[in-house]
Amino acid sequence: MNEPSASDKRPFLYVVVCACGVAADVDRLITAAQERRWDVGVVATPQGLGFLDTAAIEKQTGYPIRSAWRAPGDPRPLPPADAIAVAPASFNTINKWAAGISDTLALGILCEAYGMGVPTTLLPYLNAAQAAHPAYRRSLDQLREMGVLIGSYEPHRPKTGGGADSFHWEEALDLLEPRLRTRSSAGR
Repeated sequence: MNEPSASDKRPFLYVVVCACGVAADVDRLITAAQERRWDVGVVATPQGLGFLDTAAIEKQTGYPIRSAWRAPGDPRPLPPADAIAVAPASFNTINKWAAGISDTLALGILCEAYGMGVPTTLLPYLNAAQAAHPAYRRSLDQLREMGVLIGSYEPHRPKTGGGADSFHWEEALDLLEPRLRTRSSAGR
């Protein structure tokens, strides 16, 4: 049997999902990525896992959702990531990631991705009161310095859980794809 050539290989996207009101709609990003010829695996924060329809996502991607560390010697359930989209990204995850805190599998993957040069994008989802906290702006600045591509979502009003209509899932792919093309052509 012939192995697929490098040009036939689909890039693999990790979608890191945080505990945010729009997380239940992550299938929109998965569908968009698959339509653009990405293979997708989902990594959820422990709290984010409760926002997801696990069975539906696992059926859609063909991979188990990762949320916890695997035991030494256990097989890796996902291929290595060619790119990562953190969508939706919570206030908590953004600040911990920027500070280098790796206390969950999702944060461990994100912290390690920087050192491995994996293109990463971030679509924040938080309210304006959280966004006003000085740590948030510092964290965004730190992540930009690290090369993380940050989406354009405008924080919603506190206590509204709003903004779902203005959450642009495909922006993650729009930001990543040029970076991935540049990376691929540089490797030739």
